Amino acid sequence: MLKVEDLSAFYGEAQALRNVSLDVAAGEVVTLVGRNGAGKTTLLRSIMGLHKGTRGSVTLDGVSLDGKSADKRARLGLGWVPDDRGIYATLSVAENLSLPPVVDKAAAWSLDKIYEQFPVLHERRDFPGTKLSGGEQQMLAMARPLRAGSRLLLLDEPSEGLAPVIVNQIGQIIRDIKAQGVAVLLVEQNVKFASTVADRHNLLAQGEVVESLDNAEFQSRTAELLEHLGM
Repeated sequence: MLKVEDLSAFYGEAQALRNVSLDVAAGEVVTLVGRNGAGKTTLLRSIMGLHKGTRGSVTLDGVSLDGKSADKRARLGLGWVPDDRGIYATLSVAENLSLPPVVDKAAAWSLDKIYEQFPVLHERRDFPGTKLSGGEQQMLAMARPLRAGSRLLLLDEPSEGLAPVIVNQIGQIIRDIKAQGVAVLLVEQNVKFASTVADRHNLLAQGEVVESLDNAEFQSRTAELLEHLGM
C-alpha cells in the first residue's frame, strides 16, 4: 500500500533522514523504533507532506505522492495522527468526528461503526475535547481519520503518557482496525507495546534504517533493544 524509496529530509543544511526505504502492506502494522532524535517523527511528517525539505519517492497504492500537499495526500487515503493528538479542544467529540470531510466514501467508517469500535467516544460524544482524558483524546485522534476514510494511519507515539491499562486498550484498537484492513505506520518508543501490535519493525538511528525485523525476531531481542536503544 505504502512505498517509501530513498527518502531524505533536511532542516536547512542539517540532514535528518538519509535514504530511508520501507513499505507497508494493506492491513499491516509496521513500526519505526529508535531513540529520541533518530528521525522517526520527521519521517512520518515527510510521508504526510508536512515537512518540505525532502527528496525521494513516496507512493500510495501505486499513486505518486511526490510534490502533493498534505491535504491532497489525505484525500488519497493517508491519515495523520500526531503525537499532540491535534483534536479541536473546544468542540465536542461528535463535532470533532463530523467536521473533517469524508475523502473516501467506500472506506469511511460510519459514526455507528466509530462508536462501536470506540464505545467511550459514544459515552463522551457531547463532551468538549478539554474534558477528555489523555486516553480518550488519543482514541478520538485515531477515530477521526477513520471517519474521513483514511486507509493508512501515520500514528505518532500513541502510548506516550498513558497509564498501562489505557495503553493496552490502544493496542487492542490497533489490532482491531488492522483486522479490518487498515494499515498503520507506527512511531513508538515503547518496545514491549510495539511487539504486541506490529508485524514488522524498522530500527532507526541517526536518520537511517539500520535494521528491519519481523515481530518474532523483534520479540526475541527485546532486552537487547531496550539496552541499545536506550528505552
